[in-house]
This record gives sequence, C-alpha cells and structure tokens, in this order.
Amino acid sequence: MGRWRDGRARLHVEGAGAAERVPVEVAASYRARTRGLLGRDGVEGVLMLTPAGSVHTFRMRFPIDVAYLDRHFEVIAVRTMRPGRLGLPRVRSRHVLESAAGAMDGWGIRPGVRVQVEPAGEG
Repeated sequence: MGRWRDGRARLHVEGAGAAERVPVEVAASYRARTRGLLGRDGVEGVLMLTPAGSVHTFRMRFPIDVAYLDRHFEVIAVRTMRPGRLGLPRVRSRHVLESAAGAMDGWGIRPGVRVQVEPAGEG
C-alpha cells in the first residue's frame, strides 16, 4: 500500500506460520503520529507510525518495544525503550511499530524479518 491513512489494520509476521494476526492502529496523519501512545496505559497489538524514522517515550507511562521498518516492511532494528527516552533516528526507516515491552519477541519480530500490514477488511 502506498499511501496510509489513520485507521485499523492487521499485522502478519512472515515465517511465523499460522500465528494470529496482530491488531494494528495506523497513525499516518501528523496529529495521530504526534499523539502516538502518549497518555495511554497500554496498547492492544501495535501502533504503526508512518512515515517515521525515530520515536521518543517522553510522557509515556509504560515501556515499549519499537521496531523500525524499511520501505519494504523489513525489520531494521528492534529496541525496548523505557519511558523518558529518545530513540536514535534510523536512516532507512520508513515505518515504526510500537507495542508493549516484550510483545514483539513473542510475535517473532526481529531484524531481518519481513512483516505485512493489511488494512482492516482486506485479505
């Protein structure tokens, strides 16, 4: 998909077999990306910020996993960030996934893995 809009989607991790599809909240507008997970007590599934090359966890209430994706949705890096941190920008990053700390490992999201994000209602 070329142009993303705020809304719902599903995440599928390639090579994860018949793993369940993870719910995704897409934050594509400036306003949605700026708000992100601020003020929330948790996240169900993942938040996808697009376009995005870096994130911060200032004013966040819980630690998160952050996966940086290139334009082909291949995972460049995965980091766990505590509240009050500034993530380093990733030059090749076009999308960022955020989830509760520890969740991405359980879904098999790690560097080199490709993910698919399908808008809700498709596939």
